Amino acid sequence: MAVERLSRAERREQTRDGLIAAADRLFVEGGFHATTLDQIAAAAGYTKGAVYSNFASKEDLFFGVYEQRAERMVAAVERMLAEHGPAAGLERMATDTSARRGRDDGWLAVFFEFWAHAIRHPEYRARFADIHGRLQRPVAAALTRFADERGIDLPVDALPLAIAANAMQIGLALERLTQPEVVDESLGGLMSRLLLDDLQRRTR
Repeated sequence: MAVERLSRAERREQTRDGLIAAADRLFVEGGFHATTLDQIAAAAGYTKGAVYSNFASKEDLFFGVYEQRAERMVAAVERMLAEHGPAAGLERMATDTSARRGRDDGWLAVFFEFWAHAIRHPEYRARFADIHGRLQRPVAAALTRFADERGIDLPVDALPLAIAANAMQIGLALERLTQPEVVDESLGGLMSRLLLDDLQRRTR
């Protein structure tokens, strides 16, 4: 039986995906600063040289992880909004974010850790903001549709409103890590519903 050989580009992509998968797992388990490139290379079954052949730095590798996660999240949000419409979709999205209690705590911790790292290193801010903003664009589009369907004048443009709503959900996720007895799974959905209820009072 003939063995199908991968092209050089396919092998490189396979190596890159393997390193991203290993980095994702180790970053979630141990944090960004505590995880070394040697550990990631070993976990993926490659040498440290393979890491530097695909990524310029540990930060570059983290961005690879973040980009993959952002792509999956954007796809999930777009499906949810398409299936349920803007109002129910936005509320379900907020509720789903809150309901990931325990499942994504490790990612939330390393996400906040890297966010602080990017703030202290301006050379990473633009790339972080670009990836971070990808989730906000479908939310802004949903808010625009929500307002148009109901004849609502939004108090600010849809994008900054989406950023504010996202900041609220991120803040709740951060608070849940330290105050789970106060910030329960229903709070995110409730706050999203209150925001939409308030917007509906602004009919033209």
